[in-house]
Amino acid sequence: MKIYAVGGAIRDTLMGLPVHDIDYVVVGSSVEGMIALGYRPVGKDFPVFLHPETQAEYALARTERKTGKGYKGFMFYADPTVTLEQDLERRDLTINAMAQEVGEDGQWIGPILDPYNGQEDLAAKIFRHVSDAFAEDPLRLLRIARFAARFPEFTVAPETMDALKAIVQSNELSALSAERIWQELARGFTAIKPMRMLQVLLDTGAAKTLLPSAFTVNLAKEEYREDLIAHFHAVDSGLEDRCAVVLMHLPANEIRSWAECVKIPNDVRDFSEIFSELNLLIEKTAHTTGGAYQAVDVLAWFNRADVWRKPERGHALLKLAQQIGLPVTVLIDAVQKAQSLNTAEIIAGVPAEDRANGESIRSAVDVARLSAISAALKH
Repeated sequence: MKIYAVGGAIRDTLMGLPVHDIDYVVVGSSVEGMIALGYRPVGKDFPVFLHPETQAEYALARTERKTGKGYKGFMFYADPTVTLEQDLERRDLTINAMAQEVGEDGQWIGPILDPYNGQEDLAAKIFRHVSDAFAEDPLRLLRIARFAARFPEFTVAPETMDALKAIVQSNELSALSAERIWQELARGFTAIKPMRMLQVLLDTGAAKTLLPSAFTVNLAKEEYREDLIAHFHAVDSGLEDRCAVVLMHLPANEIRSWAECVKIPNDVRDFSEIFSELNLLIEKTAHTTGGAYQAVDVLAWFNRADVWRKPERGHALLKLAQQIGLPVTVLIDAVQKAQSLNTAEIIAGVPAEDRANGESIRSAVDVARLSAISAALKH
């Protein structure tokens, strides 16, 4: 029995990047053998075990055969006769198909085992798939797109781009779970250059299946892509900000529809919807009043964003708009003035006989806020 560190851990070590997770593969053992050594079985689809002391995951070397649709449509075969090379052959990219033996003390020993020339592709900064089986797993398209965002200096090999297009043409993307689609997209949105992920999805034709249709139409325009790149560069890597920038030109109802399709977390969805409505307010103001905000419209957006109960979110939305160059300085001043009002004093000013009427109180507060906003807009 031999144990190897494989995949991303080897790749990141060679690239001088920190290694957070290590995948271990065991060659020459069996389920019974692992259990006899004290490992605890936890794998549902294939044999994975937890180390009795470190609780790290160890998987038996395995091969796989396509038996159905999607990334779960595989039958796995694992026994002591499966070699390391066979296990590495089923992996996605050559740069992820390298291994190094792990000694009894847990240290990596000996040379890097690289049967598919991953080190050459790493040096040349190329994403190249290992075998023809690559196109059988639709999840790999999203993984490569996400890798493109994480490692923007890499290019996709022509033959691998053809394999990605074959995945799209197979219609197997429809077999991916909404949760897994969002998981990969979210990691790409928060990577170094998320536009690289979107470009791969566009170039392979996957954008039509995985992204909102109206956004995909815009993405095909070079000017739009350039603006999006500039926006990504201007904001930090937070998921809410990145997602809001991507969806800012879509109506809120279309954002909600897509959010339901890919199971976007509610807070990220809400942030994107409200930001798109802010962008709509800015565009409306530019086209109808020459850039002069109307207090009633501003109050309506403040209420929509619920800047009264969620001031941090309101601040984050306006900060994001400012970072990408939208004219919101006067709105920042207006929200600060409106938020500084003493609502207790406003309520005290409502006639006693009307204070039990919630509508009267809301109206009085809105009038005071509208006045404060109007004063801020005039400066």
